[in-house]
Amino acid sequence: MTDSNRTQQRVTRREFVQSTVATLAAGAALGSATAPAVAASEATADKFAWGLLVHLGMNMWADRPVEEWGGIPKEDLPFSSSAPKLRFDEPLWNEVIKRMADAGMNQVVIDLGEGIQYESHPEIAVEGSWPVAKLRDELAKLRAMGIEPIPKMNFSTCHDTWLGPWARQVSTPAYYKTCGELIEEVVKLFDKPRHFHMGYDEENYENQTKYAYVVIRQHELWWHDFEFFVKEIEKNGVRAWMWSDYYWKHPEDFVKRVPRSVLQANWHYNAKLKPSDVGVQAYIDLDKAGFDQTPTGSNWSSPENFRSTVKFCREHVSPGHLKGFLQTVWKPMLPQCRERQFQAVDLVAEMIKAKA
Repeated sequence: MTDSNRTQQRVTRREFVQSTVATLAAGAALGSATAPAVAASEATADKFAWGLLVHLGMNMWADRPVEEWGGIPKEDLPFSSSAPKLRFDEPLWNEVIKRMADAGMNQVVIDLGEGIQYESHPEIAVEGSWPVAKLRDELAKLRAMGIEPIPKMNFSTCHDTWLGPWARQVSTPAYYKTCGELIEEVVKLFDKPRHFHMGYDEENYENQTKYAYVVIRQHELWWHDFEFFVKEIEKNGVRAWMWSDYYWKHPEDFVKRVPRSVLQANWHYNAKLKPSDVGVQAYIDLDKAGFDQTPTGSNWSSPENFRSTVKFCREHVSPGHLKGFLQTVWKPMLPQCRERQFQAVDLVAEMIKAKA
């Protein structure tokens, strides 16, 4: 899903997984995994989303400077490390959202990270972080343009450098208190949005090899904290949204334990999508298991990917479970990335027109 892990793994147990998904889904239909989806407003409940994931905060990766990282272009390495200053160009942001509106796109997912001066936790902000009043103004502007803003805060330990001191207090009482307060504040700032993207991806050692401080939750602790975040989001009346890659290696547990109320953002960024890749087969399996999905594509490695993602998922995900598509660049909103940002929007525009 993110910069440090683009190569998809081959399915080693695919036949077994396919044969058990339907059974597990049927059992889950009678159990706790069927917690009802949080109701959205009538105005947006059934709106098919054509969205773009934008990073306001970029402190999502290494907590130290990185001079080399396999698979990441040299020019992107500075963005793969945390920084004490916000990396976000507002004029370019205004160009991108206008281009989105002109293209007919109707959703932007804003990864907030360190980009906001949170009133509950001002210690997280960096130089240039937006005051909450500034964020409110931008949200109002987006809505006036017909673009639905959705908040994202990634609580994976692989992508939580933005949490500052709290990233080194994971799973402690202070950590739970802080994260709960942040979720509540952001839900209020976004005026109770339809969804809240909690990230929760790539929590493993492979994706943290360049970090100074490595944290990995496993087994019951991973599930405990997952359930905590879902509960904190849903108690605020918002639907939780997550990256789906935990399914790739833990399919049985995922189908049994993830509530169907949690919207799935599975992803695969190669030019062509083939079911022989575990990240692609997951689209099919999640659909059979009864999950709603907003598949995610990216022009990070190939401009062809978004086209392939839309085509594949139109063919393999049932219309009732297909809630939209999300596009992302995995590059900051900075002038040197202008063409890639524009390209991402234009690729979505192409698929909107193709459907029309």
